[in-house]
Amino acid sequence: MHDHAITIIDTGYVRPGLCAAYLVESGGHAALIDCGTATCAQTVLDAIDASGVPRDAVDWLMVTHVHLDHAGAAGPLMRALPNATLVVHPRGAPHMIDPTKLIAGAKAVYGDEMFARDHAGMLPVAEDRVVIAEDGHVVALAGRPLLCIDTPGHALHHYSVWDAATRSWFAGDTFGLSYRELDTANGAFILPTTSPVQFDPEQMHASVDKLIAKSPVSIRIAHYGEVTECTRLAADLHAQIDAMVAIARDAHGHADRHDRIVDGLTWLYTARAVTHGIEDAAARVQAILGGDIEINAQGLAVWLDRQARAG
Repeated sequence: MHDHAITIIDTGYVRPGLCAAYLVESGGHAALIDCGTATCAQTVLDAIDASGVPRDAVDWLMVTHVHLDHAGAAGPLMRALPNATLVVHPRGAPHMIDPTKLIAGAKAVYGDEMFARDHAGMLPVAEDRVVIAEDGHVVALAGRPLLCIDTPGHALHHYSVWDAATRSWFAGDTFGLSYRELDTANGAFILPTTSPVQFDPEQMHASVDKLIAKSPVSIRIAHYGEVTECTRLAADLHAQIDAMVAIARDAHGHADRHDRIVDGLTWLYTARAVTHGIEDAAARVQAILGGDIEINAQGLAVWLDRQARAG
């Protein structure tokens, strides 16, 4: 297989086409970028096997950040990939070595039943198999450098990966959400992801600009797949970050703040969907983006409270 081979893996989290991992190959070796939840580990392993890459040829497991849909399967996968080293942001490394707090936090958010369905099976990663990816860290994949750049905004423990061989980014959640079901003749439909608990609009603006500064051919995101037209999509993200912050600020101080934010985001995304040429926009936004609207609203509320505490 040629040196630029990149395979998208549908981790199977919740539904098809929701959460991706990427297998990057070079010179008979491979890196896995993001990996889904612990319950997705076998699906990811099956996809690696189907690709023809031997498990002992996977040298690196790179998690863009430690939210469970990106890194929850790291522990089980590291046990199945004998030569792999986990590459993680310095703020995220302690939670991969001891996921106790991640598990407790997920149970608090999702409840025990949903945690058991979507996240059960998380395991610690041995500290001697972990490499910290400071800003500018380079992973050497058989002569193919993968550059890790700090990209906060969605999370403080987030890096994105620049692949010079293809002039493309693996951006995790930094470059938003773009589900293929919402593609039209006008291209991809994109929105930011502000999920709890570390959303910061200024950091997100700066990180989007950092990605675009490389003039990428494409950007590969976790939710979902490869997008092009990167400059247009970046402008869409910038506009929506500001609009979402305005919606949150307008709702602050009201007893029904959460509902107001949800309603505002639903209106925003539906209006943009109509402009983008998405048929039956209101129903499709609710069906496809309903869960993301709820999570984005929660993250905006956390940000509002943090701003209020800061004075």
